[in-house]
Amino acid sequence: MGLLVNKQVEPGRGKRSRMCGAAFLCWLLLMLLTPKIPLSHRHHLFADMRNFFGVPNTLNVITNFPFLLVGVVGFVLSIQGCLFNISFRGEVWGWLLFYGGMVGVAFGSAYYHLKPDDTRVIWDTLPMMVAYSSVFSSFVVERVGQRVGLSCLFGLLVVVLLSVIYARIFNDLRLCMMFQLIPCIAIPGMTHLYPSKYTHSIYWLWAAGICLVANFEAVLDRKIYHANRYFISGHSLEHLCSAAIPVLFTFMLMSRNIRIQRLADLKERP
Repeated sequence: MGLLVNKQVEPGRGKRSRMCGAAFLCWLLLMLLTPKIPLSHRHHLFADMRNFFGVPNTLNVITNFPFLLVGVVGFVLSIQGCLFNISFRGEVWGWLLFYGGMVGVAFGSAYYHLKPDDTRVIWDTLPMMVAYSSVFSSFVVERVGQRVGLSCLFGLLVVVLLSVIYARIFNDLRLCMMFQLIPCIAIPGMTHLYPSKYTHSIYWLWAAGICLVANFEAVLDRKIYHANRYFISGHSLEHLCSAAIPVLFTFMLMSRNIRIQRLADLKERP
């Protein structure tokens, strides 16, 4: 039995080491090959800056409301645990921080869009970075194991803090922007490497795809605004599209069931 355990555990450790090395190499290449992205006033000039009912940048502000709604619902359900199928404590922490991050996005992004400037932009980006880190750690818990997932959660939260400090000191947004690419790249890749212990794992791929679409909408802010005859901008659509991600995860947590029980899960169960 001991030999069997070693054969099962060691390949997993080797695979994780290779993945960490590949992730570090990708980060290093991005930092070396990409130009510095400084924060300038142009980042705060969105396509749609109309004011309705005395609210500055109205649509960019009110399109954050879905984050608040789904964030509060998901946070309460994560605490109660009656409707969500969450097997391990490590998953609970990840989902609580994810839905809490969604609530933070609602307030932080609305606060920023009321008066976009350099001093407020951190409240727009920080909650989203925390949410991305938390949901990715929950994915790792589900796919790899509870200890690895919790280590990933704490490690990414430290990286979030360091990225914000780096952006403020060196006026470089590259590290912060990388967090928007984490779910788009890592989740589809790890889906093929590690089987899920739950059913309905296709929701992860849908969420990664929606995240990618939302990033394109943000980049094409003005073009989308012109294309639909100034009805809604790409940035406002990004908010609505991004809010669909926690909705998908909420349906996933309510619908899924345990499919497989891994050896690592049995050893880590409290």
